[in-house]
Amino acid sequence: MKLHAKVTALAATILFGPWSAAQVASAADVNVYSFREPKLMAPLFEAFTAKTGIEVKVVFAKDGLVERISAEGVNSPADVLLTNELGLLVQARDAGITQPVVSDAIMADVPATYRDPAGHWIGLTRRARVVYASKARVSETDITYEDLADPKWKGKICSRSGQHSYNIALIASMIANHDAAYAETWLKGVKENLARKPSGGDRDQVKAIYAGQCDLAIGNTYYMGLMQTNEQEPEQRTWAAAVKVLFPNAKERGTHVNLSGAALMKNAPHPAAGLALIEFLASGDAQGVYAGTNHEYPVKEGVAPSALVESWGTLRPDPMPIETIAKLRKQASELVDRTGFDDGPSS
Repeated sequence: MKLHAKVTALAATILFGPWSAAQVASAADVNVYSFREPKLMAPLFEAFTAKTGIEVKVVFAKDGLVERISAEGVNSPADVLLTNELGLLVQARDAGITQPVVSDAIMADVPATYRDPAGHWIGLTRRARVVYASKARVSETDITYEDLADPKWKGKICSRSGQHSYNIALIASMIANHDAAYAETWLKGVKENLARKPSGGDRDQVKAIYAGQCDLAIGNTYYMGLMQTNEQEPEQRTWAAAVKVLFPNAKERGTHVNLSGAALMKNAPHPAAGLALIEFLASGDAQGVYAGTNHEYPVKEGVAPSALVESWGTLRPDPMPIETIAKLRKQASELVDRTGFDDGPSS
């Protein structure tokens, strides 16, 4: 596939950054600290290098990268932080390790609702927090998040830990759309409807539905795409075939979405190259790769989801500002502890 990035590293510097052309020319690589799995990002990094000649060097970790960059201080080699959800971007901004990005290209490609107002983080893809439902045992074709607390689902819901960042964001959205008291009562109801103690990841919940351990689960859309196309582990395709995707609140306020994204590091040794990478990842060509390879929803308007993703139904995103939800994450985490959600249903 021929790729056309919005700007080259040189153009990024001349137009949008305070760095000299010599600095860009000498930036033979860009250092990325990534919460996103290398195999998911590899096609994008390869395309970026092919376009700009800048090599991407990656440090991958499931957790601890914000703390690591903070500890490294001015000596940190990190230029760009890539995250798999918004909370980590907000954590990085609040830790003081990011710098604002000023880029006409990014402003054109990424809607304001998916950018930090001060430019400290940039959303790159959306993933919807949906309900996985058994095709064999669930007749409903629509559902709301509020419905998950209905006693009719007692013993029929599976979930990963309530303290996982994906669920914290969802609970924060419930606080934002209702209030804390409502969200607490709701979470208690969902807890009592659990089939088992929360455990595993989103794919494990699909496996549990396939095994008949529960009828509903909460999960991200892109995991469904990864399972449906998994050639190395065909059993995951079997699990996914037993499940349908329901977009909660599709007829009302819309479905909660979270973001993967990027931030330019405050002490980036190659800031121009880092900015060029973020601009490339936000460009139409890269957004198409995200959509086709990782089964995520692009943030750039006019770039369509993949045919597989579209086959699940139409996503109507909750218009609640992402930043508003992010501010409620601490309160959401406290609700998880206070309700004892991760202890599972009462005996």
